Amino acid sequence: MSRTDRFWDRIAKRYAARPVADEASYQKKLEITRAYLDETSDVLEIGCGTGSTAILHAPRVRHIRAVDCSANMLDIAREKALEAGVTNIDFEKADIDGLDVPPARYDVVLALSILHLVDDRDAVIARLFDALKPGGVLVSSTGCVGDDMAWIRFIAPLGRSVGLLPLIRVFTREQLRASFERAGFAIEHDWKPGEGKAVFIVGRKPEAS
Repeated sequence: MSRTDRFWDRIAKRYAARPVADEASYQKKLEITRAYLDETSDVLEIGCGTGSTAILHAPRVRHIRAVDCSANMLDIAREKALEAGVTNIDFEKADIDGLDVPPARYDVVLALSILHLVDDRDAVIARLFDALKPGGVLVSSTGCVGDDMAWIRFIAPLGRSVGLLPLIRVFTREQLRASFERAGFAIEHDWKPGEGKAVFIVGRKPEAS
């Protein structure tokens, strides 16, 4: 088990009990995302955590493949889905680097609170671009701490070495936009609710020529 897996397994129960930090912004992100969903949508969510967002979107789509590196997070997610009567989500333990993602398979990919926690965001975003059907969208919410808390680049390695923090990559909103554009996405939404808040970006893969 990797250090990352152990970190998220250890905090899973506390994470599940923690309320949404900015409920108004979360609801707006849900509303924007729902405009891209319908009953035919096949969705992939990476870093699904305890499944809250997948469960909310599930009634609007055909199927969700929800993956996370933490077995404990996924146990909580499955229990929540069972309690909600949701049956069209498959929860799967996987790391994005080892995930089997068929090309042009998904209509929508969700990458929420995850892109700043991966080692190579450009590689991940490029993989997700390939996983989308032509015209599909990548919906992301990302902590761009390079804009508001660049000092964390000095604290994060120490916190990770003693198990108090996960891997955190420090970059700016503009650098994240550039990663989307390098992968081939056309950016349709770029919204930041305020200082210190996650950046919400939706990128669309071009239709086939």
